[in-house]
Amino acid sequence: MAKNDTPDLLVKGSPDQRTLVRVPEGVFGYVGFAAYRLTDGDELPVESGDKEVCLVLLAGHATVTASHPRRGPFAWENIGDRQSVFEDKSPYAIYLPPHSEARVRAHGSAEIAVCEAPGNPDETLPPRLIEPASMRRSSRGKDANTRYVCDILPDSAEAHALLITEVITPSGHTSSYPPHRHDTDDLPAQSFLEESYYHRLNPEQGFAFQRVYTDDRSLDQAMTVENHDVVLVPRGYHPVCVPYGYTSYYLNVMAGPTRAWKFHNDPAHEWLLKL
Repeated sequence: MAKNDTPDLLVKGSPDQRTLVRVPEGVFGYVGFAAYRLTDGDELPVESGDKEVCLVLLAGHATVTASHPRRGPFAWENIGDRQSVFEDKSPYAIYLPPHSEARVRAHGSAEIAVCEAPGNPDETLPPRLIEPASMRRSSRGKDANTRYVCDILPDSAEAHALLITEVITPSGHTSSYPPHRHDTDDLPAQSFLEESYYHRLNPEQGFAFQRVYTDDRSLDQAMTVENHDVVLVPRGYHPVCVPYGYTSYYLNVMAGPTRAWKFHNDPAHEWLLKL
């Protein structure tokens, strides 16, 4: 893709709207994403069609009812265990295979992420609740490159294409750093995965910076990211920097032709790993 053909990689959020942000149709070949804020009693219908969907309950409480033509009806009542993405807790999530229908009903205010990727309609994975206790939590990096990771839907969990992770980056720290990319289908060395970053800041008037760039600089965009914005990563390296005084949260959604996360570090900055 030529540089002039590259779309703007920053999708601005709408903090005062029910639809907080949505990745436009046709920008990605694999990843779909939207986030919603629901008020008490508000309902969000979800139809997966030929895609697989993971609903991530980012904050608040909700009841999710779902049905699948081969698996029948499902219901998960009043799930949720945190009021903010910045709490030191993992979220609840629900996996929906292709041809599922679901309805999310909020109990009080709730924030929901709808993550999508191409599904395999011939697979028979059932709709399922993904509980916080099943999610691996870890830290990466050291010193001012430390960040805290929760694997919501890793490649060790059943799905066709989706990979989902959330990351907390402390004040003044870097993240997704040293810069890495996963845009070449060359396993086992590297996998091709598109990626979206859904950003939250605490306090909410804060901002962070994210750069997306390739080795030849045919893609090179540096963005000021605010609360509820999404950054699109179709290819290239994609580090994040968080200014002093603010904490960063982002939800990563990745998908590609093969469900594996194998990345390549920017050689110019790989020396940082030896510090």
